[in-house]
Amino acid sequence: MTVTPHSPGPRHYDARGLICPLPVLKARKILAGMAQGEVLEIICDDPVARIDLPHFCAEAGHEHLGLVEEGGAQRHRIRHG
Repeated sequence: MTVTPHSPGPRHYDARGLICPLPVLKARKILAGMAQGEVLEIICDDPVARIDLPHFCAEAGHEHLGLVEEGGAQRHRIRHG
């Protein structure tokens, strides 16, 4: 697992190549180690992640700040709730 070290900006995780349910499981694990209000930016290329990550956020009390499609991947931003 490669997560950028804690900094004032968002943490980043590259989940390209992982398929459902791994992007959500990785996001859950990373968010568990983050403080409330911190932002995680996760990049996925699994088409199901565009449904799963927002749903996970709603269920877990995190805020899905949106996603941007770029180069066949999705960049999701999640604020720890």
